Amino acid sequence: MKYFSSADVKAAFDKGATLVPGESRNYKVIGGKHDTPGKAELHTRDTDVFYIVDGTATFVTGGKIVDAKTTAPEEVRGESIEGGEDHQLSKGDVIVIPAGTPHWFKSVQAPPTFFYFVVKIRQPEEHPYPAAAQHEIRK
Repeated sequence: MKYFSSADVKAAFDKGATLVPGESRNYKVIGGKHDTPGKAELHTRDTDVFYIVDGTATFVTGGKIVDAKTTAPEEVRGESIEGGEDHQLSKGDVIVIPAGTPHWFKSVQAPPTFFYFVVKIRQPEEHPYPAAAQHEIRK
């Protein structure tokens, strides 16, 4: 069991920090934030669950990552996404991004910073998405 005071949570959001690290477990919890658009991402083994705490953003899922590069084991980043589906995320929304799904914060509207909890759930190595994910990358 792990408890986080409101001060601990605020500090995690201010830094975009991990609240529960993923070592020795198949999940981790992060206090995420964006005040500008980000890089397109694809995690071959991690499913992301976002709960939006504050702000509004245009978030794209699916499609193909442009200028994709492997940045770490099982992690791909790129400049943007071609195609895909736009989602308008705002306070109180939840979105689940399965492992192997390209995703991207295309824009952040208001307030100036977008805050969200991320629960990353690690799939086993034999999970089918890592091989399938290779088809979602455009160089």
